[in-house]
Amino acid sequence: MRYVSTRGQTEPVTFSQAVAIGLAPDGGLYLPESLPDITPRLPSWQKLGYADLCAEFLGLFATDVPADLLNRTVHRSYAHFNHPDIAPLRALDAQTYVLELFHGPTLAFKDFALQLLGNLYENQCQLTQQSINVLGATSGDTGAAAIYGLLGKPRTAIFILYPDGRVSPLQERQMTCTGSSNVYALAVDGTFDDAQNALKEVFGDREFSGRYGLSAVNSINLARVLAQCVYYLYAWLRLPPSERPDVEFVVPTGNFGNVFAGWLLAHMGVPVRGFKVSTNQNDILHRLFTTGEYRVGAVQPSLAPSMDIQVASNFERFLYYSVGKEAAKVRAVMAQIKATGAYRFESFDRSTFSSSRAADGEITDIIRRVFERHGYVVDPHTACAFADLNPARVNVILSTAHPAKFPDAIRAAIGRESTHPVLEALKAKPVVKHRLPAEPDAIKRFIEQRAV
Repeated sequence: MRYVSTRGQTEPVTFSQAVAIGLAPDGGLYLPESLPDITPRLPSWQKLGYADLCAEFLGLFATDVPADLLNRTVHRSYAHFNHPDIAPLRALDAQTYVLELFHGPTLAFKDFALQLLGNLYENQCQLTQQSINVLGATSGDTGAAAIYGLLGKPRTAIFILYPDGRVSPLQERQMTCTGSSNVYALAVDGTFDDAQNALKEVFGDREFSGRYGLSAVNSINLARVLAQCVYYLYAWLRLPPSERPDVEFVVPTGNFGNVFAGWLLAHMGVPVRGFKVSTNQNDILHRLFTTGEYRVGAVQPSLAPSMDIQVASNFERFLYYSVGKEAAKVRAVMAQIKATGAYRFESFDRSTFSSSRAADGEITDIIRRVFERHGYVVDPHTACAFADLNPARVNVILSTAHPAKFPDAIRAAIGRESTHPVLEALKAKPVVKHRLPAEPDAIKRFIEQRAV
């Protein structure tokens, strides 16, 4: 299988090339030339455990990777999750399920893709005997998950940009207290969008990117989207067959990558009734799906900091399909958004997507209500997904992070602590971070001095 850029001005590449490159040279994002129909495989797949299912699914896409190597890589990626089901599906009541995606090394859903991506990078370095320098930007959980995916791996260095003072203290400690010599946590001024824009500028310098073997670890990397498709598939296969046709996945999202993975899976033949995009008060995606207009606004710090985003990087992938895979149209729309900060769809299909928003006060109330009703504690991002659930659907809520990562918000809502031994161990370790302006030149100078 080959992979094309959403902007259509670069040659198709293999899976391994798309993973290594990350952001396409023309500034676009990679997608498969065509999507497979997986409907005939669903009956045999429903008996598989998570790692086996992931290997089978990814085998349809990673056609240039030997099957035995892919299988070993996938199983190694999920060996350190602390629940035997990897992604357990928990019923709260007759029509509300929670898909727990926080049982990985950093207690967040990003581990599903980034443990795998780290091992794919390691395979690549062993095969080519070349080094790789990984660059990413994070609004919270991506950074820690990316770091733990590459922690101590030979021939690698990882540089993670994050907005200083705008991630939770424990999220910051997960990035800055690793003690590993190949990890660089870069605290930049401004917002996540500022960090992400600077990252794209660095990758846009093709000479620099090529010289230092830069690869993107953000959700712009195709491997992340495909890996995230698997937990939707796993959850769907574990629902009672009578409930599958009526299921709606409810997804906290800021960068659109998480929900886009589910949408992509549905376009491979899995019959999903709908997807609900759940946002915090930074509600650009909620406004998109209620008005048909994508309009960038100012970022407001919130109790759910991983969604404090106004430029959803995976929106371009959705746009590509929305305009009939016309790359020229994608280029024109993205140029308009860059120039004006807005784009209005001429026609917009709202049959698949719905949306909701939850401001900080609502998040606190939801955490309290869920705890009182179900005896279950949710983190602030997952709380957003409990807003305005559709009573006519079977709701599968994606729980994106362990509540212990946000102790202040949990304490304010239910008056008790939520802890985890992984996080408690970080509190005694020294913080090592590097302050930088969110400027491409400053970031490039830092990489030049420390690249492997």
